[in-house]
Amino acid sequence: MLEKYYDKSLTEAGCDEAGRGCYAGPVFAAAVILPKDFYHPLLNDSKQVKEKYRNELRLFIEQNATAYAVSMIDNKEIDKINILKASFKAMHNAIDKLHTQPALLLIDGNRFTPYKNIQHHCIIKGDGKFASIAAASILAKTYRDEYMLQLHKKFPQYGWNKNKGYGTLIHRNAIEQFGVCKHHRMSFNILPKQIELFKK
Repeated sequence: MLEKYYDKSLTEAGCDEAGRGCYAGPVFAAAVILPKDFYHPLLNDSKQVKEKYRNELRLFIEQNATAYAVSMIDNKEIDKINILKASFKAMHNAIDKLHTQPALLLIDGNRFTPYKNIQHHCIIKGDGKFASIAAASILAKTYRDEYMLQLHKKFPQYGWNKNKGYGTLIHRNAIEQFGVCKHHRMSFNILPKQIELFKK
């Protein structure tokens, strides 16, 4: 059972990201402010929810949230600033876009770069503990999956319609066979050793 809030007296925004460990594509983040009485029986950490239910939840969250926003940082910027900083920047950008300013941020994970003067709490596995973080995880995941499906149409050889850019065997084999494309994260050292030697 998810907690509805951390502090009932404050306007809270839950924040989470999707795609941090991927070989390709952007990292997405969402910030969500839910009404105190928000409830959906299927709401949970996005990794625990089947795809068809995630899409159903996305619509429900968008229709019933007090405020929500989604942001992305592309692979080029990830390579420049590193994935951790990119994840935090995506969260900051999502918070920037909220039309209601929260008084407290609930962050999934154990680290965060403070956002302006708003207090925050980092909560390990928070997407399975607090409704607002779970809602943010659903939005970040569904928006990112949708984006990766669009990229798949231009680069079908990598199987992004299935793996969404994660380093599955099919994806790794495709990199070995076809090399990388402009959407891959080169800072992740994803090239097979023989290709690296060839490039030198």
